[in-house]
Amino acid sequence: MKVRRFAKVGGRLPGPKAAAVVAKTAKYLSPSISRFYPLVVDSAHGTLVKDVDGNQFIDFAAGIAVLSTGSTHPKVVQAIERQAEKFVHFSYTDFYYENLVELTENLVSKVPGKFQKMAYYGNSGAEAIEAAMKLTRNYTRRPLYLAHTGAFHGRTMGSLTLTASKPIQRKGSLPLVPDAVHFPFPYCYRCPWKQTFPECDYYCVDYFKEQYLEKFVPVDEIAAYFFEPIQGEGGYVVPPPEYFKKMEFLRKEGVLFVSDEIQTGVGRTGKFLGIENFGVVPDLVTIAKGIASGLPLGVMVARAEIMRSWKPGQHASTFGANPVAVEAALATLEIMKSERLMENARRLGGKAMKRLMEMKERYEIVGDVRGLGLFMGVEIVKDKRSKVRGEEEAKEIMDYCFRQGLLVIMAGRNTLRVIPPLTVSEDEMDEGLEILEEGIAATNSRVKRG
Repeated sequence: MKVRRFAKVGGRLPGPKAAAVVAKTAKYLSPSISRFYPLVVDSAHGTLVKDVDGNQFIDFAAGIAVLSTGSTHPKVVQAIERQAEKFVHFSYTDFYYENLVELTENLVSKVPGKFQKMAYYGNSGAEAIEAAMKLTRNYTRRPLYLAHTGAFHGRTMGSLTLTASKPIQRKGSLPLVPDAVHFPFPYCYRCPWKQTFPECDYYCVDYFKEQYLEKFVPVDEIAAYFFEPIQGEGGYVVPPPEYFKKMEFLRKEGVLFVSDEIQTGVGRTGKFLGIENFGVVPDLVTIAKGIASGLPLGVMVARAEIMRSWKPGQHASTFGANPVAVEAALATLEIMKSERLMENARRLGGKAMKRLMEMKERYEIVGDVRGLGLFMGVEIVKDKRSKVRGEEEAKEIMDYCFRQGLLVIMAGRNTLRVIPPLTVSEDEMDEGLEILEEGIAATNSRVKRG
């Protein structure tokens, strides 16, 4: 096996200790949870992860975009320890604590919009979406939600209503919360209307107006439009640059814009929120994943006038804004500033994108490369001409990377995600991309041989 500086795997995977954990997991834990490969984590620091058998991996998954400051950043660990020694929980739903006000002041200052904002806290992205669903209905007194096909907004019964990325996520749970209307996301590489950008002149928006609003969706009954600035589970799909601006006609009809920043937020795209790349100021945003560097915390930030439509007791979360998670979030925001992590995301993301684009030119199975900052997707196909999804090929590349010491996971059916911690170094990025290209090259050769 090739000697590498960071990735160090010895022998077959899973090793004996990992295999034992995998077997017990299958016996005791819910089968509803799917996993990409048998990684059993023992420890992790920065961008490097060790398993229980002593193998070391470069992390291009970041706990699914959660570990924004890397694993066990010293300042985050210190903040957690400091707060845990003071008090671990006291429920912000019934009492007060100072660090939550400090976090909220910091957070709302970073959310775009020259208007007063207020925040609601839960434990996860799905809880933030649930809160936004309740709040937008309460404020508008309207029953309908808009969302995109390919969207992922969570798996709880409310958030699942907006999710439309895989049928298995809904199987056995229907009926869901009425009423949500889904319409196609502008997936230019696989345009549903067989158009070509920019010659299409945003036909997707015209289609939505003509086939939805003019035929069966009463616009004055729509409470909110929920969207991911870049689709995550849908395949890391980046919309054309003016798309959300083109959709702003809905706001004149009283429709609220809710930007789901659970995966794209907290600097992941090189800006604090993903929607900032598209020049639109939403009415509400939902934030989770990277905000507390691995501790559970979900936030909904909304225009104050909207938030104030709620009355005491209408919504709450016992464990939301846990004080230890709040301290971790404060440390995360401080690290992002002091270590210039958004700048790192833009710089290394740009460098990685250049190399990924070169792979696209070099290999027949790389159909598309897209993303912003350290939020990048590589879509694998059977061949460039047909664009037939290379689902097995993507899994083969992912498996190769794992066995060579790189943690890469998939999005959608056939897209590989490149989402390392925002603290990733240039050397770590280079070695990770080298392994990724080796996997692509090996699979590409196999496909060519037939």
